Amino acid sequence: MTRIIMHGCNGHMGQVITELASNDKDVEIVAGIDIVDNRDNGYPVFTDIFACDVEADVIIDFAAAVAVDNLLKYSKEKKIPVVLCTTGLSKEQIEAVKETSKEVAILKSANMSLGINTLIKLLKDAAKVFGPAGYDIEVVEQHHRLKKDAPSGTALALADSVNDALGNEYEYVYDRSSRSMQRPDKEIGISSVRGGTIVGVHDVIFAGTDEVITFNHTAYSKSVFAKGAIEAGKFLAGKPSGMYDMADVIEAK
Repeated sequence: MTRIIMHGCNGHMGQVITELASNDKDVEIVAGIDIVDNRDNGYPVFTDIFACDVEADVIIDFAAAVAVDNLLKYSKEKKIPVVLCTTGLSKEQIEAVKETSKEVAILKSANMSLGINTLIKLLKDAAKVFGPAGYDIEVVEQHHRLKKDAPSGTALALADSVNDALGNEYEYVYDRSSRSMQRPDKEIGISSVRGGTIVGVHDVIFAGTDEVITFNHTAYSKSVFAKGAIEAGKFLAGKPSGMYDMADVIEAK
């Protein structure tokens, strides 16, 4: 049984994880941390992380960047590993994450979905076949109209996995409207769609002569990220200090 502290327990993702964990016999959320304690979660909630005296095996974090500094201090003090899912960290915070990982295990990934991270693994193999054969490579991502950044971090992670497999020889192109030229051989086009309530759709296209191979991942709800976070928590509990990512979770399956 993996005992979890849910950091950001009353946010949307915290509540999704709370529900999924309640139906998973291998985990238990033993405490929550949030700026307000206004829900009946079935476990104690602390508005001050340093007041939390509940023993746990791992912390799952889906909070706000402003809360990460204290989270890292608490993790290091209590020697509890962290699945760090909060995005938008500053350069200083990213450095603090790396420093903290020297004393406690931290798992950080661009996307917590098991599907996306398995896709990344598959793309590396596919790229080694299609890249040298001259196939053109495109990444198209779709998200809801409220998403501010483009392209998505996941789209970049997918492109990076392909580029890494090909020796990082490919250039990323985000906009062709200013160019009037034939497509160069070694480029990866990355396009973004924003509209409606699309949770997340990612397509990686290998376009060759007379055939097109498309790898697709579609998220229908944010529960796919919550499921991945729980699996990451199970994996990280008891691990030695260091930086981990979802690729490590996939490899352990």
